[in-house]
Amino acid sequence: MVMGGADGAQLCTFDLVNLSGLLRVCEVELVLLDGNGPRAAVHSVVHDEALFCTIKTGFTGRGRFMLPLDWCLIGCIHRTNEATSWCHGAPLSNGSLMTLTPEGISEFVLSADSAVTLVMVPFKRLRQKFSELHLGDIAAPGLATAHLHLPTDHPLCGYYNELETRIAGGYSAMQGLSLDEVLEHHVRCIVDAGHYDRAVSGRGRRTHYMILRRAEEFMRMNLRHNIYMNEICDAAGVSERALRYAFDDLLGISPNRYLSMLRLCAACRGLSSADAGRKSVKAIALSCGLWDLSRFAENYRRVFGELPRDTLMRRSGVQETA
Repeated sequence: MVMGGADGAQLCTFDLVNLSGLLRVCEVELVLLDGNGPRAAVHSVVHDEALFCTIKTGFTGRGRFMLPLDWCLIGCIHRTNEATSWCHGAPLSNGSLMTLTPEGISEFVLSADSAVTLVMVPFKRLRQKFSELHLGDIAAPGLATAHLHLPTDHPLCGYYNELETRIAGGYSAMQGLSLDEVLEHHVRCIVDAGHYDRAVSGRGRRTHYMILRRAEEFMRMNLRHNIYMNEICDAAGVSERALRYAFDDLLGISPNRYLSMLRLCAACRGLSSADAGRKSVKAIALSCGLWDLSRFAENYRRVFGELPRDTLMRRSGVQETA
């Protein structure tokens, strides 16, 4: 599957729901942070029981997803803004290597103009590779959810660069490549990495991350209601000043701005999956706490490039055709 131009460089506008389903076995809940629409260039190939994909982003986004128990995710960050991108609160940089196992919710922020190669792998294949190399088990302390910083001239970064090119070339370019080969390169790098290679968060960043998680959970649970700043502060257990510092550090925007984008993206997902004959734009907007319908329509068109009713009718048309 190719989405975004033949050469992989041209960015195309995506349906937020389609982009959120990129990993196929799980949905990535995306929240746009910079007001730019979900524009990206994506290549995706299913090969040797795994999903190989590359993505170049044209927006800054906050993502959350939960891997099924029988899948894991490995990958490399080719390019990103090191000041704003992170995974589980730990900073991402050019050359970051990721290994995400099915252990709860994975969270990240990727800046605009990021380039990433990801491989969705059956978890049993990763555990088998650890066993074959006599390295114990991926579930061992310090190995699960490994997140390494590698220099961009590291051999594994070069290997992932070549893999990115092959994925962009489609099915024919993937012939002769085995998942075992990819896993062996990746696993050996994890085990050989020194302590200094592992990404860590400072105490201040960890504190901000916990504040963000508590505040965001309160927002999500009360999305259809009016939410006031003092309520968010109480839920996060901090002062308004500390709350604003945490959001600025990790998301680059204020709590109120994030709440607005959270609601807007929730409405987009609702409109994209609703039946126009059973649900209205008004009902979906109100369910997301968007009471001013004219302002909602204006903001929605500015971010997603169409009116809410267009999204609702377009998706309903797709369902009828299917």
